[in-house]
Formats: sequence, structure tokens, C-alpha cells
Amino acid sequence: MTIPLFTVFMPKDVDSPLLNTLHSGYIGQGAQVKEFESKLGERFCNENALTLNSATSGLQLALRLANVGPGDEVISTPMTCTASNMPILAAGAKIVWADISPQTGLIDPLDIERKINGKTKAILCVDWGGMPCDYDAIMDIANRYRYGIKVIQDSAHAIGSQYRGRIVGTIADYTVFSFQAIKHISTVDGGVLFCKSSSDYHRGKLLRWYGIDREGERRDFRCEEDILEWGYKFHMNDINATIGIAALSHLDSIVGQHRSHALYYSDVINPSYYILPDERDMPYQAESSYWLYTIQLPNEKSRVSFMQFMKDNDVMVSQVHARNDTHSAFAPFRCNLPGVNQFVDRQVSIPVHWNLGDPELKKIADLCNRFAERK
Repeated sequence: MTIPLFTVFMPKDVDSPLLNTLHSGYIGQGAQVKEFESKLGERFCNENALTLNSATSGLQLALRLANVGPGDEVISTPMTCTASNMPILAAGAKIVWADISPQTGLIDPLDIERKINGKTKAILCVDWGGMPCDYDAIMDIANRYRYGIKVIQDSAHAIGSQYRGRIVGTIADYTVFSFQAIKHISTVDGGVLFCKSSSDYHRGKLLRWYGIDREGERRDFRCEEDILEWGYKFHMNDINATIGIAALSHLDSIVGQHRSHALYYSDVINPSYYILPDERDMPYQAESSYWLYTIQLPNEKSRVSFMQFMKDNDVMVSQVHARNDTHSAFAPFRCNLPGVNQFVDRQVSIPVHWNLGDPELKKIADLCNRFAERK
């Protein structure tokens, strides 16, 4: 039986509350969404939490709140899911690719600084695999070069991570977590946007549902008052929120298991052959949530051989995300990115999820070491 790369976590204690919500007579955005947002605010020390139908919607909403539009530029990384960068195109803005560290896959602050100009409106950073980017350096660049540049933290991989002792969700101007099916915790699909400023939060609360003030007084509960600014249908519903409430209580345990498995790998897999994503080797203090455990092989040929070797031995591995800048949709923004070139050729992720037992962990690590010995 193949060891899967991901396993969906669905808490058993969700069954009763979910049935209650399903048969409550109300399944739209209501009391359960409000409760989930309250619990998220407490857990992440930021009460400005906006639950949404996806993390992608969270990124699009963050760009809107940052007033990104046609003619503006957003500095971003191509080393991510296309869902990170499609919202920039939806905003009508231009993408300026920054290079990444070939050791970590994280956006390079020095290259961000080189790419900033008078049209730069936002910087979008991706916490690859759960490892936070160097946000002190990035926020300093954004604040120093031009008032109004906003930093958007795509933490779809990184719920439960910390950066220099600070909880991810409290650092950047906007932080987005994903609750898509295979993330640490899931609401089946969904996401949350944390805003640093309360004014962005209140504006976002309107924009996520057409611009309608759902908390204001109405003469007719089905008819809205004047809408000041057009918005989206990005809100979460009570069914997803009910699942989220149950799942959130298991978050620390889930992330703890990912971290434990990752640190085991870092201690036993051959570091002379592979580059390992060990948080203890980072130039700044960070705690990764290790949604991915991304190893790097010496070159593309060895990476391709390794993937076939693991498949032949019933272990699912994957590069998970391909670089975005090779897609036709992003063709106008292509540039030379040597760090991305190097990382893409060498990287592949092995299973690290919460549902692995000791025998599976040992098998995966032993296979990695056997492959290294063959070379």
C-alpha cells in the first residue's frame, strides 16, 4: 500500500455539531462563522479575522484592500501555487518576479529591494512548506522605500508557524491561511485573511459580501441599504465554519506531529547528499509548521531518479508546485531567476503529515538514505 503525500484530517468530534448545523434551518454566514472568527482571533492574537471561501479569495481581497489596481506593480515569487499569483492578474496589476533563496525556496529580500520602483504597490511573500520568510527584512524594505507599500503574507502552508517568537498572522499587513482539504486543518474548502489594521478589517468585512453592511439596521431584512463600494461573494458559510471550529481545537496537535516528523527526518536523513529544510539551519529564528518537507537533490537528473525510486517503493512524493513564470498567463513578466532555476531542478517533497506512524517514517527515511548510498 502506497504511503500518501497528504492525508485529510477530519475530526471525529465534528459529526454531531455538523449535523446540528445542517438541520438548523440556517446554513449561510451566521453564528458559526462568527464563533469561528472569534476563536481564530484568540488563537492567532489578532481579532481582525475574516473567514472566506478560499485562501485565493483572501489574497484577492488583500490586494484590493492594498488598493492595487491597473498600472500598479506587485513583487512576488513564482515558486508557489498559481493561486498565489492569479489574484494579481485579476487586480489588473503587473507582476514583478523576485528571485528566491535556492537553499530554502523563500523570496529573497535583497532581490525585492532591487525590484522596487515608483509603481510598486505591494510585496507578496509565500511561506514555502511552512517556513516563514524573513519578514523583518521585508517589512523594513517596504517601510523604508515608499510609504504605502503593503506586505501580503501567503501563509497557506504555514498555519501554526512562528517567526522570531511572533505568531504568523500578526506580522505582515495581511496574512492569509488556507483551510483547503489537504492543509493542516480543513473546512473542506476555505481560508482566512488577517488584517493588521482595523480599518482594513472593517472595509474587508463589507467587500467580502458585495459591499453590503450585514450588521447595519434594515427596514427589510432581505433588502440592503446603500452600497458604497462594490464587493465580492467571498464569505464563508456556517457548514464550513462548524467544521473549522472542531478542527481548530486539534491544530496544535496536528502541527506538533508535522514538526516532530520533520525534525526526525532532519536528524536521520543523510545531510551530505540532500539539502534538508531544517529550521535549526535558518539564519533567523523560526518555527516551521512543515506542511511540506522539501528535500533537495544534487541535480535534476538525481531528483527525477529519486522520484521514480520512491514510487517503485510505494511512497508518494511530489514537487507539489511548479514555478508559475513558465505559464503562458504569466508570459509578459518573465525574467532571469537563477535561484528559482536551481531550486526547481532539485526540490521534491516527501510525506510528513500527521497520520504517519513510526514504521512509515522509518521506511521513508531509510529509502532516502538507501538512494543516497547508491549514488
